[in-house]
Parts: sequence; C-alpha cells; structure tokens
Amino acid sequence: MNSLQKLGYDSDAKLLIIHADDAGLSHSENRATIYALKNGFVNSYSIMVPCPWFYEMALFAKENPQIDNGVHLTLTCEWENYKFGPVLPITEVPSLVDENGHFFKKREELRIKAKPEHVEKELRAQIDKALNFGLQPTHLDSHMYSVGSNKKFFKIYKKLGKEYGLPVLVNPQLMEMVGIDAELCVEEDDFIVDQTYVGNYNYFEKGKLSDFYTETIEGLSAGVNLILIHPAFDDDEMKGVTVNHPNFGSAWRQIDIDYFTKVENRLKLKENNIKLITWADIKNLSS
Repeated sequence: MNSLQKLGYDSDAKLLIIHADDAGLSHSENRATIYALKNGFVNSYSIMVPCPWFYEMALFAKENPQIDNGVHLTLTCEWENYKFGPVLPITEVPSLVDENGHFFKKREELRIKAKPEHVEKELRAQIDKALNFGLQPTHLDSHMYSVGSNKKFFKIYKKLGKEYGLPVLVNPQLMEMVGIDAELCVEEDDFIVDQTYVGNYNYFEKGKLSDFYTETIEGLSAGVNLILIHPAFDDDEMKGVTVNHPNFGSAWRQIDIDYFTKVENRLKLKENNIKLITWADIKNLSS
C-alpha cells in the first residue's frame, strides 16, 4: 500500500506539507518561522532542541499545540562561528563532538567518528527534553538529514520513531543525498514521503530561488510531497550565524519567508489542485 492509499486518497491526489526547518536555531529564525506560520501558508515546522533559542520556540509550540511541529533531531553544526553541542553532558556522548565540545560540521565526520550508542543516547535525550517541556510533537525529522549518514544511525532513528509513536521523515531523495541506499534501509511498513523539494543553489545564485518554488508547485506530481524551507530574516543576527555560508544563508532564508507569505503564491496551491496536509495527519494513521 502506497502513502496515498494509507492516507485514504485517490492515486491522482497531490498532497503537500510546507515545512520550516531549523526553528530554535536563532531568534531571527524563530521570529520568521512564527510569522510564516501565522501569516503565510507554511503549515509545519520542527525545533532544534540543542540550540540556544530552543526555549523561545518551545514556548510558542506549547502555546499553539494546534500547529504541526516536530523534533528536528540534531547531530551536526555546520556554521563557521556559531556553535552548539549535545543536550547531554559531553562525557556521556564524547564521540559526537570535536575538541571544543561542539557537534561536527560535516556528516562525514559524524559518520566516521560517532558511536551508534552515543547517537541513540543523544537523540533520545533531545526527544525527552521536548516532551518534558510539555511539547506534543507530531513527528521526527533530522537536521541536515544527519541520521542518514550511517545505516546504523538510520535504524536508530526509525526505532525511536516507533518507540515514541511518532512518524519519521523517510524519503528516497534525502537518503540518496546523504549516501545511504533507500532499497536497503526502507521497510514495508515505513511511511514514505514520495518527493522532497529543497531550494536549489543554482537558482539562488542566479537570483531565481522564487522561480524554483513556483516551478515546484506548478509541477507537483501526485503523491505525498514535502517542501523544506528555512525561514529567517536577513538581519545582523542571521548574517552572523550564516557567515561565509551563502547556501541556506540569511539572504536565502529571507527569500523563503517572503515567498511563502505572499497571497499570490498561496493561490498557486488551489490553481494546481494541491491539498495541504500535516504530519499530524500521518501520525493519526497509527493512533
């Protein structure tokens, strides 16, 4: 049974989640995410529990449980001058950090150096911290899809989803991006997101990132689709966080929030017969 059938839709249905990653990363990210959720057509987000601005976004999630939100499981920190590490004491998960106690910048470092038992311990701690705060997450996903950097980590990721009763983001394109074989790692009972779309750097470089999103919406195929965005304001805080990192940098993130809060872009969903769904809809399949 495919994902559309599991959700009770016909084979020609075009379903879409518009999801904001990286809530909790910074104050700018939080402000923009909240604005997009309240004033745009973003309908889902996930929170980075280890980040300094987790508390602010967690308060919003707690006060707005009707809005779809997940735990953005975090094992890497890609920024040059902005650093964070595990929620657990470093002595409990020493293989997850560099010489300064921060998460590794690259998935490859994580894949080589991290011990699976430390990965599981830290991911479990991040979920528990969210739950203990009073959050009601609808799903689990992963920052930089780092859970896919190693087949053992991916197995842990899916195991935690089952244990906590939360769907996890399983998608062939993301798996291919991080270098694991979907055919070897996907099981029959996994809920599969058929297609995931993330902004293309070539479009951004040419000043046409908005065109990428329009082409994605207008060309959306039948199935369960996901557009991953990273809304933030192009302000001094976000410029500092993303220094020397134009890919998903502050200017990119400003485009994300601008595009997904414009009424004319929201109308494109209706024009193309697209129905918005949430992770809560997927979670309800197993409840």
